[in-house]
Amino acid sequence: MTRVALIDYGSGNLRSAEKALRHVASGMARTPEVATTSDPRIIAAADAVVLPGVGAFSACATAVSAREGVREAMEMAVRRRGAPFLGICVGMQLMATRGLEFGETAGFDWIAGDVAPLPIEPPRIKAPHVGWNAVAFAPDCPLFAGLGPDVDMYFTHSFAFAPTTENSIAARTDHGGLFVSAVRRDNLAGVQFHPEKSQAAGLTLLANFLGWRP
Repeated sequence: MTRVALIDYGSGNLRSAEKALRHVASGMARTPEVATTSDPRIIAAADAVVLPGVGAFSACATAVSAREGVREAMEMAVRRRGAPFLGICVGMQLMATRGLEFGETAGFDWIAGDVAPLPIEPPRIKAPHVGWNAVAFAPDCPLFAGLGPDVDMYFTHSFAFAPTTENSIAARTDHGGLFVSAVRRDNLAGVQFHPEKSQAAGLTLLANFLGWRP
């Protein structure tokens, strides 16, 4: 049986992500087991890894590091064994080299780039960016199969990941200026929006991830 490790480090969207993943998994022919866990042994052996996240980059980075062995176990599963990885919101941002929120905080450096404030012009455009917005997906990414080139997803954030290389960008969204709303490289993927709060479109993306074999 496929085991998906949903990383428990106290993130505020953990339970909604868990509920959505289990709902999607229950409808698949070979039902994956979704394990909500901070156990390094389970994470290191997982067939896929999901990292949720809401709030400040520095707080989430600190919380992950505070769970003994979790960061190392993710490195083992994702970077060494090649297990598919999905980062959600700040979980995506943590893949960056560094976050620039409340100073500079080191990220995982899995995809080179910085997490910086949204490129907006206040007061005409407000931050945080909260609500539904269109996501322009790259046409060749299997995670977005069945969604079409432009679909609305639910966002809540003030910062965005800016990768240094164009080929890591999987989607963009316009909120007073374009920002990167999804990334992908090899077995790594991340979305700035919340698929667990994005109704049918979000559930389709999660189902695609559970079936993804990069």
